[in-house]
Amino acid sequence: MDSLIATARSNKVATTLGIQDLSQLRKDYGRELADVIMGIVGNIVSGQVTGDSAKQLSDRIGKIMQDRQSLSINSADTSISKSKQLESAVPPSTISSLSSGEFVGMVADNPDCKMTLKAFHSEIINDHNALKIEQENYVPIPEIRKLDHAIVQRNYLQIKQDVQDIILFEMDRLVNDPGQRHLVIRNG
Repeated sequence: MDSLIATARSNKVATTLGIQDLSQLRKDYGRELADVIMGIVGNIVSGQVTGDSAKQLSDRIGKIMQDRQSLSINSADTSISKSKQLESAVPPSTISSLSSGEFVGMVADNPDCKMTLKAFHSEIINDHNALKIEQENYVPIPEIRKLDHAIVQRNYLQIKQDVQDIILFEMDRLVNDPGQRHLVIRNG
């Protein structure tokens, strides 16, 4: 999987990988390969995730300088202190409490087209009334022809027979033309 993503990128092919949670990727591919896959992907878009997935995503988005202000009051004096503190741009607690339609993530840029703002926390806003009107105006997909089990089975058997005919034809061709056989074997 990791080499597929890297090879595709080098050939200007965009690969999309959809997973529900980092733990799912680790279960299917093992911790080490899952971490490699997460490390080589350029763009990440995530809805609500919890636990290690939220923490890793928060770490990947990074930290920003936050202005802090504290107020101290005692019997003799009141003081306000201001400071700057490095904190997560999108903390794990925010990621684990995203609502439906809310997303966080990060996008990659190219050296020739740099982006200053790569991380995002956004929400899709749908016009539910317009969507409802659109859905009410949907027209059912017309039935072109009715398929039953016999038609599907006949088609399956025909394809199977076609493949068998191609194999027999090619085997006969190779047996009858030894020069061509060497060419095919060398290239195959």
